[in-house]
Amino acid sequence: MRTERNLTRLDRVFARLDREPERPAHLDVPKMSRHRIALFAATLAFYLAIVWAVLITSWLVRLDWQVMFFRPYQQWPEIHAFVDYYVVLGQRGPTAVMVAAWLGWRSWRQHTLRPLIALGVSLLLLNVTVGAAKIGMGRLGPHYATTIGSNEMWLGGDIFPSGHTANAVVTWGILAYLASTPRARRWLSALSAVVSLGVGMSTVYLGTHWLSDVLLGWAAGLLILLALPWFEPLISRAESWILGLRDRLYARRGRTEPARVPAGTPVAATPPASEREDAPAREPVPASRSRAPAYLAPGPHTARSERTPVTPAGSRRPPHADRHPRNTAPAARHLSGG
Repeated sequence: MRTERNLTRLDRVFARLDREPERPAHLDVPKMSRHRIALFAATLAFYLAIVWAVLITSWLVRLDWQVMFFRPYQQWPEIHAFVDYYVVLGQRGPTAVMVAAWLGWRSWRQHTLRPLIALGVSLLLLNVTVGAAKIGMGRLGPHYATTIGSNEMWLGGDIFPSGHTANAVVTWGILAYLASTPRARRWLSALSAVVSLGVGMSTVYLGTHWLSDVLLGWAAGLLILLALPWFEPLISRAESWILGLRDRLYARRGRTEPARVPAGTPVAATPPASEREDAPAREPVPASRSRAPAYLAPGPHTARSERTPVTPAGSRRPPHADRHPRNTAPAARHLSGG
């Protein structure tokens, strides 16, 4: 038995996605429960409180300046090299590549595009919300501060909230959001919390962000993760649209859409054009050393013991008139006496 011939790599990927239902039964999609809504409201209130405390130049701004004057990178210079590498875990490009590679493998194993689409939606929300806040408030960083004790707002900066911190919360937290078991979700939630906490404190150590920037970055990233269940219908529609686009491309190119059958189901073999009964005869081609896959010719098939031996075309062996089929008694030979 054989399947469709001349499949490209993209065809094989989509064929694997069609082998089973789009979402396995053991995977539960997070819903916007009352507990999640309450946590979302509390995080939003914390976000607004941080913004308000910076705008009115409260005690939080004074704490920012105290930490800046403390200069942690001068107090502990021995860990400076390690922190320079660790903060990469919050950069958009490297983290997105690493997490996308893992989620791509998950998509392959689970026969669904949901993990990759969920990552794309979360990163899009991160760029829109955090980017708009950065540009709208325009706060300058510690290295570019102009007036001691001021909040440095609306001066053309782009550090409030911390993009590194928010990106670390979202990119590593999406692994916990997409976990398939409660135990894996707990472990991955703890891991993402530790990584995002370390990234945020690393930016404070290096002096690239105020402490309030990091606090707002944690809140901004957590808001995106908590709001993702609201976008699950959009994720499902995007997955259906991608698969529908695939089907339309098949139809436009005149190709047959791959059948969506469960894994392990035998597929009926279709003989190639060269083996059909109405196909024109072709010149015999000498066999090469590489063995091609054998296909069954259409029509009734006979057992090997019932076939009449035929000398292959192009063979060097001369034809023998006295050859007889197997399992048949040879005719009596007439020996000439002499």
